[in-house]
Amino acid sequence: MSEKEWYELNDPDEIDSPALLIYKDRVASNIKTMIKIAGDAKRLMPHVKTNKMAEIVKMQLEAGIFQFKCATIAEAEMLADAGVKSVLVAYQLNFSKAKRFLSLIEKYSQIEFASLVDNIDSAKILNDLFAKEKMTANVFIDVDAGMHRTGIEPGEKLFNLFLELQKLPNIHFQGLHIYDGHIRDEDFQLRRQKVKEAFEKVNAVKQKILGNSNLQDVKIIAGGTPTFTVHALNKEEYCSPGTCLLWDYGYDALLQEQPFEFAAVLLTRIISKPAPGLITTDLGHKSVAAENPISKRIFFLNLEGYEVKSQSEEHLIVEVKDWNHIHVGDVLYGIPYHICLTVALYDEANIIENGNLVDKWNAIARKKKITI
Repeated sequence: MSEKEWYELNDPDEIDSPALLIYKDRVASNIKTMIKIAGDAKRLMPHVKTNKMAEIVKMQLEAGIFQFKCATIAEAEMLADAGVKSVLVAYQLNFSKAKRFLSLIEKYSQIEFASLVDNIDSAKILNDLFAKEKMTANVFIDVDAGMHRTGIEPGEKLFNLFLELQKLPNIHFQGLHIYDGHIRDEDFQLRRQKVKEAFEKVNAVKQKILGNSNLQDVKIIAGGTPTFTVHALNKEEYCSPGTCLLWDYGYDALLQEQPFEFAAVLLTRIISKPAPGLITTDLGHKSVAAENPISKRIFFLNLEGYEVKSQSEEHLIVEVKDWNHIHVGDVLYGIPYHICLTVALYDEANIIENGNLVDKWNAIARKKKITI
């Protein structure tokens, strides 16, 4: 009998499919690796958009990580409930979200919250709302380092926005936030060079801000998982990786220098053999991130000689070579190419230790709203 693989369950029949499996020991290993790369847990501000689970946040708290980044009010509330010390909502808040943000701060007054701005109008929304409650809103200026999604290009406009923020009595400038998700070259040195070029302008603005204010420092929060190993080399920056906690096949193939382990697996079953050479699994659009091309949605760990042919809401059609030895009901284990959107499709994760189902964790922050 061949040795059991790390991902195989002792009793897969106790879990219906499709299902999200989280391997707790591997999450713990990835947390240790993340801290080792950063050099100090205090330099980390991990993003929770990937896992959306309070239990994983608590594992990071136990490892000494206390500040976190998120994208939604629900994610921020999940973090607050988990007991973190600091939360950055890395998003520019419109009026409706800003009201929810204010309610969140009032409920969890012991936690330091901040959000992003990249224009004066958004800052004024926060200033006016917080002024009514005699409170101050912490903000980071969102910097566009070339992704052109949000943010303001580092230069005179950014500096002028900083000056405008200084005039708002209920706004407290805390630093600069840079997400360079567009820099994802396979070659690490090329990635490093592109980050360096982008940050020359950022550092110039930082020095100008320091030279024209009473600030002792300007906090810089930079990067995501693709540029994590680059920003980790600059000890003055705070790093905010997120995907590395669970890891996925897309980043594993791309980021060769990052030694993270697969900690999330999808369990799916063969439900039909509709024609010679074809099998159908229950892994449809609703069960795995489907924004990538059909060939880059799932990598099966225990299937060889296959090609994913098509997908619909509840079905995934796969062409296989060894069709005669594959049976309806067989279990397949797969690594998503994109784990962030995949987790958001599941209400709960099945927690696995030593091949056994030991717990179920609620992906509570996949909701648009928890209580606030």
